[in-house]
Amino acid sequence: MALFRLPSSAPAALEPRGDGLLLRAPQAGDYLPWAQLRERSRAYLTPWEPIWPSDDLTRAGFRRRLRRYAEDALADRAYPFLIFREQDGALVGGITLANVRRGIVQAGTVGYWTGEPYAGHGYMTAALRLLLPTLFGELNLHRVEAACIPSNAASVRVLEKCGFVREGLARRYLCINGVWQDHLLFGMLHEDFRH
Repeated sequence: MALFRLPSSAPAALEPRGDGLLLRAPQAGDYLPWAQLRERSRAYLTPWEPIWPSDDLTRAGFRRRLRRYAEDALADRAYPFLIFREQDGALVGGITLANVRRGIVQAGTVGYWTGEPYAGHGYMTAALRLLLPTLFGELNLHRVEAACIPSNAASVRVLEKCGFVREGLARRYLCINGVWQDHLLFGMLHEDFRH
């Protein structure tokens, strides 16, 4: 039953590349472009995210984030990726596989963000499409889930373009920007995925 076996260690560096994008785990040297893009995009992002900690954009906060990311990947709980445009190395956003469950479930949840200057240009759709083969391949997931606030039409479009199926509505599902928000639930099964 290899399907249900836990990985003996985190997979080697997962760095999906294609369609002019590179996805890779955040590194210490990413602090400045990450902090600048997040700060520049603060008003654009906060309606769709949990409340940012007061030290979120500090170097110390970023180091804590990197430590947690490394622990989560080693424990096979979560895999964060930053999204870079290959032509110029610009950081355009991030995507994370979180809440990885093994055993009889073999599932995880994707969440993502795009910096405001790069929104509406198809980067997130391309990044998610680029990541899916890794999630169903190297990470051996059976199911990938996502959730978004119903009024977030851009996120709904990304998920639908990538082949996710709308599965329902979860009432007051996540605390976003300080308010418990309803979320549309989406899912994709391994057999639904078209390479």
